[in-house]
Amino acid sequence: MTNPYPQQPYDPYGQGQQGGYAAGPGMPGAYGAQPPGPPPDNNLVWGILTTVMCCLPLGIVSIIKANEVNKLWYQGHYEAAQKSASAAGKWAMWSAIASVGIIIVVFVVFIAAGAFSVSTYSSY
Repeated sequence: MTNPYPQQPYDPYGQGQQGGYAAGPGMPGAYGAQPPGPPPDNNLVWGILTTVMCCLPLGIVSIIKANEVNKLWYQGHYEAAQKSASAAGKWAMWSAIASVGIIIVVFVVFIAAGAFSVSTYSSY
């Protein structure tokens, strides 16, 4: 098959000169666009640890945010990847803080229950 547009190279798959990626230079995912360095730390380890050891619902959100980081980074959405990495760290931190708060409340309740039971115990 001959190319009807001789000034452009023949493209049998119809992907254009960008190879199927975004249409312009500098756009996310554009052919030849280089990431500004390695992807940010996704805080996945902290998300898993806080999910297993601490507060389950907040830890799950942290894991979900951490899983978005590399995908966004390699798609060329560098700012969104940074935001997801930051959000994953924040959710893991809030999960740990919530679990410490829950432990303190449970400890206070047990101490209060123990004090109440000792004060109401009468030995004749």
